[in-house]
Amino acid sequence: MIRKFLLIFNLIVVSASSADAAEKLIYGVFWEGCEHGCEGFIEAIKVSGFPARVIVRDAEQNKLKLPGFIEEARRMKADLMLTYGTSVTLGIAGRLENTGDKQFITEMPLVFMYVSDPFGSGIARSFEKSGRNNVTGTFNRVPEAVNIRTIQTIKPDFKHLGMIYNGNENNSVIKVKEMSELSHEMGFLLTALKVDPDSVGVPDPQLIPERVRELAKAGVDFIYLGSSSFLRLNADVFTSAAVESGLPILSPYEEVVRESEALVSIAARAKDVGRVAADQVLRILRDGATPGELPIARVTEFAYVVNMAVARKLNTFPPIDILQVAETLD
Repeated sequence: MIRKFLLIFNLIVVSASSADAAEKLIYGVFWEGCEHGCEGFIEAIKVSGFPARVIVRDAEQNKLKLPGFIEEARRMKADLMLTYGTSVTLGIAGRLENTGDKQFITEMPLVFMYVSDPFGSGIARSFEKSGRNNVTGTFNRVPEAVNIRTIQTIKPDFKHLGMIYNGNENNSVIKVKEMSELSHEMGFLLTALKVDPDSVGVPDPQLIPERVRELAKAGVDFIYLGSSSFLRLNADVFTSAAVESGLPILSPYEEVVRESEALVSIAARAKDVGRVAADQVLRILRDGATPGELPIARVTEFAYVVNMAVARKLNTFPPIDILQVAETLD
């Protein structure tokens, strides 16, 4: 079970060495509570000794809550907003074309984290500069071509990738488009199924096993589970259904390997992503940097995690060159 902390607020203790400085207010909005990346962020701010109070708000996967958070942050005169995920960031920062639109945060410094494609989603212009004076963020994904090459290494006869996506998460839809383009470049078939075609809100997780069985029937060799907070939260259902159908899963979410039944992940540690976001925040609030002048900070260290219990169930084992560098779980 993926751990999930539904915090209403969290207070950072101000260290004695910085108690004489004015305390800053960081207002964080998260898609599904304060998870590992959020924890890493809070720890890094605390360890820095910078005097800050961090308010954590949980959107509970409901976009309708986001305007209320914008109003509250302004009312509280927050010094900076931290946003987690594509849906939250789009709802609070908007896109490049929304610069100056007062229904979004366009005046307050804003740092985003866990946005799978900030450029394709229109949140930022480039790694060098976001294109907006008040916005910067982090990037934590390996190129998808690396994931596909890993699948090809594990399964040399790989020809057909399966995906399930949430049509109500912008990042999930974008990822299907990206994988579709990659399938033509790298020569594999792609079958992508919308988890709940009739849903206009949070999909019904009970439909996930049915979609997995449809992927198996379509003849996919491997499943990619990524770029969807909904699917990550329901990883137990998703991954157990895949194992039952004899299908291995690769995911950029290491927790679905550690805590569920995905086979392998290539990912940045979630707490490391939080720490990188904290570094961006400190550069702005402590050092006086302008967000729009900062590059999007990239996580540079990634790790393989392999679930060997799942490998044995599926009789699908990564080759020795991966196992030599991977963290293996039993």
